[in-house]
Amino acid sequence: MARTVLDRSDAVRALAGIFRKRGFESASLSVIQREAGLGRGSLYHFFPEGKTDMARAVLEQVDEWFEEKIFTPLRTTTDATQAIEVMSREVADYFISRERVCLFAAMTLGQEQETFAEEVRAYFTEWVDALAQALRTGGLPSQEAADRALDAVAAIQGGLILARAYGDDATFLGIVARAKQKLLSPAP
Repeated sequence: MARTVLDRSDAVRALAGIFRKRGFESASLSVIQREAGLGRGSLYHFFPEGKTDMARAVLEQVDEWFEEKIFTPLRTTTDATQAIEVMSREVADYFISRERVCLFAAMTLGQEQETFAEEVRAYFTEWVDALAQALRTGGLPSQEAADRALDAVAAIQGGLILARAYGDDATFLGIVARAKQKLLSPAP
């Protein structure tokens, strides 16, 4: 039986879990209805353009969280070390609590890749740029900051894949810790 949803954010939270579990392509409308416990009418009320609209709403919610907890603090910090330590802790907690899945990375898989290309590119660009800004604030030269930021985000994303493959949070936590250590190491 379909449940009553009071607002769109309730539906978005339910959809995020489904997309994490199944990906975009495997989450058919009937699967979404069943697993979210939402009727077709509720889904189309909140997401008139269908499943793509649902996925965009989920990505927007994730992006808002990252903007508040990761990107803005990195861009505005006066203490790079503290900001990177907070980023590392927040990112580790976030991804572990969400089944070690990055929804932005998941949207790069499959036939729908181009549908979400702009959102995915913007998310990763924001993260790398914000992290590089913090590193420059901490005294690293511009190119070194950009390289370290890119390597750290790549390591974290790769760590998610390995942690899921191994079924083990310790793998991911170790990779995040090593990425943080490399970010905070002195300039060569």
